[in-house]
Amino acid sequence: MSSGYARVALFPGAFDPVTHGHLDIIGRAAGLYERLIVAVGINPLKEHVFTPEERREILTTHTKQWTNVEVPTYSDLTVDFARRVGAQVIIRGIRDSADLHAELEIANTNLIISGIETVFLMTSHQYVLTSSTLIKQIVEMGGSDIDQLSKLVPVDVAKRLIERLRPSS
Repeated sequence: MSSGYARVALFPGAFDPVTHGHLDIIGRAAGLYERLIVAVGINPLKEHVFTPEERREILTTHTKQWTNVEVPTYSDLTVDFARRVGAQVIIRGIRDSADLHAELEIANTNLIISGIETVFLMTSHQYVLTSSTLIKQIVEMGGSDIDQLSKLVPVDVAKRLIERLRPSS
């Protein structure tokens, strides 16, 4: 990292779908940095519910309140994208020790190959068990109670998930 304080941070992820936990990390990180880039990663090897553009649009809608947040998409290495946008740190949300274990290896590798630090933010207690994968599984298995799903994701996201994943009757 270059000398001086980190002013630009990158919070990369699939955000498929964006959860209240993601939005919690975004809001907290937006308060710590002058500029926060919430980048929607495009991984052609992964199957996603929403297209990269849909994920970017959903995130943009839900991050409007933070004027220092930008939401682009990217498809190259996260550290290469971070360099390109001038990010001095990468933000990662940590829910539990399993997340920490997995993220440490990535963070150390990113530091070695790019010199970019990773800052871990602990997920707020009410979002510790929130997982995009689990939310998708709930909907795929027939869970379609908007009131229940909206405890995990914004209402509009819950509705879109149900439309996209609800099993045919």
